[in-house]
Amino acid sequence: MNSFLQDLRFSLRQIRRSPGFMVTAVLTLALGVGANTAIFSLLDQALLRSLPVRSPEQLVVLSGTGKAWEGHSSNHGGGVEQSFSYPMYRDLRDKGTAVFDGLIATAPTSVGITRDVTQNRVSELVDGEVVSGNYFSVLGVKAAQGRLLTASDDTVPGGNPVAVLSYAYWQTHMGSDANVAGETISINGAPFVIAGVAAPEFQSAVWGQVPDLFVPMSMLDVVAPGKGKRLEDHTDRWMNIVGRLKPGETPQHAQMAIAPLWHALRAEELKALGSQPQRFVDEYLTRSRLLVAPGSRGLSYSRESLEKPLYAVMGMAFLVLLIAAVNVASLLLVRSAARVREFSLRYALGASARRVVQQLLLEGVLIGIVGGMAGLLIAPLCLRVLVQRLSTDGPTAFSTTLDARLLAFNFAIAVAVSVLFSLAPAVQLLRPDIVNSLKQQTTTASGGTLNFRSLVVSLQVGLSVLLLVGSGLFVRTMQNLRHVDTGINTSHLITFHVNPLLSGYAKEKIPALHQQILETMAALPGVQAVGATNDAELADTGHSGDVTVEGFTAPPDEDFRIEIPYVSANFFHAMQESVLAGRSFSEDDDAAHPLVGIVNETFAKHYFTTPAAAVGRRVVGGDGKQGEYMTIVGVTRDAKHGNLRDAASPTLFSPMKQAKSADQLYLYLRTATRPEQSFAMVRQAMKQIDPGLAVDELRTMDEQIDTTLGNERMIELLAISFGLLATMLAGVGLYGVLAFSTTQRTREIGIRIALGSTRLGVSRLVLADVLRLAGIGIVLAIPCSVLLARLLRSQLFGVSSADPLTLAGVILLIAVVAVVAAIVPARRASSVHPTTALRAE
Repeated sequence: MNSFLQDLRFSLRQIRRSPGFMVTAVLTLALGVGANTAIFSLLDQALLRSLPVRSPEQLVVLSGTGKAWEGHSSNHGGGVEQSFSYPMYRDLRDKGTAVFDGLIATAPTSVGITRDVTQNRVSELVDGEVVSGNYFSVLGVKAAQGRLLTASDDTVPGGNPVAVLSYAYWQTHMGSDANVAGETISINGAPFVIAGVAAPEFQSAVWGQVPDLFVPMSMLDVVAPGKGKRLEDHTDRWMNIVGRLKPGETPQHAQMAIAPLWHALRAEELKALGSQPQRFVDEYLTRSRLLVAPGSRGLSYSRESLEKPLYAVMGMAFLVLLIAAVNVASLLLVRSAARVREFSLRYALGASARRVVQQLLLEGVLIGIVGGMAGLLIAPLCLRVLVQRLSTDGPTAFSTTLDARLLAFNFAIAVAVSVLFSLAPAVQLLRPDIVNSLKQQTTTASGGTLNFRSLVVSLQVGLSVLLLVGSGLFVRTMQNLRHVDTGINTSHLITFHVNPLLSGYAKEKIPALHQQILETMAALPGVQAVGATNDAELADTGHSGDVTVEGFTAPPDEDFRIEIPYVSANFFHAMQESVLAGRSFSEDDDAAHPLVGIVNETFAKHYFTTPAAAVGRRVVGGDGKQGEYMTIVGVTRDAKHGNLRDAASPTLFSPMKQAKSADQLYLYLRTATRPEQSFAMVRQAMKQIDPGLAVDELRTMDEQIDTTLGNERMIELLAISFGLLATMLAGVGLYGVLAFSTTQRTREIGIRIALGSTRLGVSRLVLADVLRLAGIGIVLAIPCSVLLARLLRSQLFGVSSADPLTLAGVILLIAVVAVVAAIVPARRASSVHPTTALRAE
């Protein structure tokens, strides 16, 4: 202990004597540790952390296999196999008590809330969650204010207008009012009583969802109007099921135990569907399974899309940390090389190798601890920036708070890395050349030390190349996505969303309101064209279904899903989508005239070979047994609808005036001036139509695309940040080894100059050293980077893992950094006076 305390005091004195070294090493380490902690926080929250509920390890998520289905199905970003009908949920809940302590049902929805704020009527669209009455009790969530929903709130359809607010909504919109329970708010035009407020740490059983309020399933027709009798329809799959196992039960055993009940329930539903072909029966019943998967992290609609990007970013952050560690190791090698005589004297006076290694490790651990503490200051800043980038389109499930586990992760990384980079100088000083060192025959260290440091710097350059190649590929991907041909002219285009149903409008009054909105928007100054649809463009959503084409027999196994939006007469003009054959819609295409439709290129080529051949053909939605056929009057050029990565979907457009039901409206205004200048004008015009009609997602079309590219934008930001940081660290490492080697070769340089070498020749000598080090790192890293980039192929777009432009750019950048790092050492070497150099030793 005495020797340890002595070494500790000595280490502190040594660090205090070299403040510049300490600051450089600590900042380098802090950047690597802080970045890793911030990224790991996102990864932990999205992929690892359990829900903040009672005994989350008992939770399971249910999903059903079997492709065959009749009726309507919908999903909210997750797989359609996780969607169930409410009657199926009710039967599983009531009859599956042998293995489940409870099953809960959940589905997201948007609702319109109207409140009186300082005597002003405020209307807004918010995110809600429709849940079964046992939702909070099964999860084990407590109330922050008032009470939560109970089973008694979910008995009589339409008979329990109560709601529970999320803690965040209560804080931001209700001013943390302690008397909020019992107050009344208007949801979709109907009065609801606030029962209470959920616990602050709880957001939803669905990770990624940030609902503002929860309402019981019995109030579905009020909060999600116009959806039919979903609480009774066995063929409408629209909600998700999460369960809690009985104590001691496992998901595997529960899946086997519930299989007979699932088979029986499916058999009953199959009977209700009537006579079906054997292939349908096999898919619907024989091959169908109810899967019971662990659900401690909750259900998620977005986790799968975030998994690969987060792991990719975590890998990049780890590379930054590794580069930082190598850089600090390089700095320590410089420092230890300058202390060779000191440690040789210690050996000569009887110090053991263990004591010398202890001294060096202790100094490294101290740097690691201080670097870890500095990383604690950097990590929250990085995390806040990342969360802000992820929440540009509204609330996010990510938190900016670092919990105790992440703090432990931070220090574990710092200490582990500090021990790692302390070993390099310790190994170098285990067997010093005591005689030469005490005679001062060398000023710093042996050639072996220099070679080892050169290897370390080449490794650092190689790691930087790996990171820069990954960064370049992500940046190129984002550029390709931003410049992809969408089929729509997004310039000078405004979009916003209204849903009259969520503002209390009766369905029969909505068509007239839609027409009023279109006419009002078209009359605004600077507006050149107005179009509308019930299905948002480039929002990663879609309304799809089957169609029957007259005279076309589809193959038995064909699964050709068709987008089926309704659009206004001027929609294609506003979006500047060209018509390839036939005509566009007109105002005369209404309910008084025969049904017509327009298809896109992909649809026309699949069914009719050419666009011209499609005009005049007839088509009907579904299997053709019900509904009236419509005549195709035009074919439009393909345009991307869901997202920028996917190819254009086959699409059948119908005129809005012939729609049986078109409740919500996504409007698109093409302006002659900058789109942002029209925002206030649009809001004012909508307020004049009806102050209670909430305007949602008012933005430019370019902003809409940026919102859809949220994950890609986050990766691009981090890739650029990590790439610049890696480049800077590589430059520091190259400069350090050159400065060190130049100082060590002072006598050699002096002799060269004395024998007639020019200063330009000496500069070339230094430059050759740096290019050699950088070249070794590049040659070793390029093949590795190409191989590793193949793991990221699913995240790339329009660029290969061996993109020559990216590789050439990285090589050029590293070469420029190497040359810049060599400037000062080269000037210093070329300015050496021969007399001074020969006296150096």
